[in-house]
Amino acid sequence: MEMIVILAIAVLLFGANKLPDLARSSGQAMGEFKKGRQEIEEEIREAAAGDPGSDEQDTETV
Repeated sequence: MEMIVILAIAVLLFGANKLPDLARSSGQAMGEFKKGRQEIEEEIREAAAGDPGSDEQDTETV
């Protein structure tokens, strides 16, 4: 029921013609966000694999 209400509000706000464009751009934005997150996670893994003990020492000297 909630999804029907949300869809009806979206149609009223954006119009039926713009909804596919809005969905497409939202999907592209989510894809870019996911790609960026994966790149950051990979950098963190590489940094952790390169120097395993230094991160723990830095956090303990607070």
